[in-house]
Amino acid sequence: MPEFRRIDCGEATFRVALEGTGPLVIMVHGFPESWYSWRHQIGPVAAAGYQVAAIDVRGYGGSDKPEAVSAYAMEHLVGDLVGLKQALSGEAPAILVGHDWGAPIVWNSAFVRPDQFRAVAGLSVPFAGAPSRPFTEVFREKFTAQGLFFYQEYFQKPGRAEAELEPDLRRFLTLFLCSISGEAPSDAWPVKPVDALLLDGLKAPTTLPPWLTEADLDFYVGEFAASGLRGPLNRYRNHEADFAWLSPLAGRTLDQPALYIGGTRDPASTLFGQVADPVAMMRRFAPHVEGHMLEGCGHWTQQERPEAVNRLLLDWLARLD
Repeated sequence: MPEFRRIDCGEATFRVALEGTGPLVIMVHGFPESWYSWRHQIGPVAAAGYQVAAIDVRGYGGSDKPEAVSAYAMEHLVGDLVGLKQALSGEAPAILVGHDWGAPIVWNSAFVRPDQFRAVAGLSVPFAGAPSRPFTEVFREKFTAQGLFFYQEYFQKPGRAEAELEPDLRRFLTLFLCSISGEAPSDAWPVKPVDALLLDGLKAPTTLPPWLTEADLDFYVGEFAASGLRGPLNRYRNHEADFAWLSPLAGRTLDQPALYIGGTRDPASTLFGQVADPVAMMRRFAPHVEGHMLEGCGHWTQQERPEAVNRLLLDWLARLD
């Protein structure tokens, strides 16, 4: 097991799972996850000669949980990683690895602060440069205006999703995790009307997928029972703030070495149908990216395919030095 420490990162204090010595690798999870999402990567990366720091993102688990929606804007989350890097490795630049929401956090941290981060790997969500418009405009055009449900639209109003999901966290986590895994049937995430609830139409699996155990669910349920969902959901409520902060950087490229790992059954890998080839798209914005698509892999990349992810990640890390 890694060592757990609470580390002051400037604006907030974070629970960090630490293991190993050497160059710093910071691992950043997505929604609805935890440092625990990297349980298959922490030991192997540490054994390869790195200090691994897998965080609970602000709002999650053992980290601070500011109340304000604005506290979860990308600008603040990038500042968190800069603060953590400085606390653990001083002036030496770190390597970043992120999944789901953690991928945009690490992409943008490396993009905005190349002086602090020397390489970056993102899983599931590709990097598409500085935004040309808020993502709210994109999904409202593609889904909401067509009378269709989109989960990020549903998350916009504070308290709405919390009221549906928090009373039965185990049901929420089981349905959400299983419905977009590689093993899910094609209709597991149904098309539904704009006024539906998140869990409407999602079917409980007869058995859990092989990458997810009852013990894993126990851990996640315990974390969210303690932390609630307001902080995690507040990340989705900052698309306009993120656009205002990042859009002035239009035209800049992410020039550090970059690794992308996606799944052919992950809707986030194509940015919900916006791009046909995420790796080719990324090369416009991150010219030094190395990209891999895992056949049949769903959204939970490093948990579904730990051996493949570890092999690709360790090989890439070895070639950085």
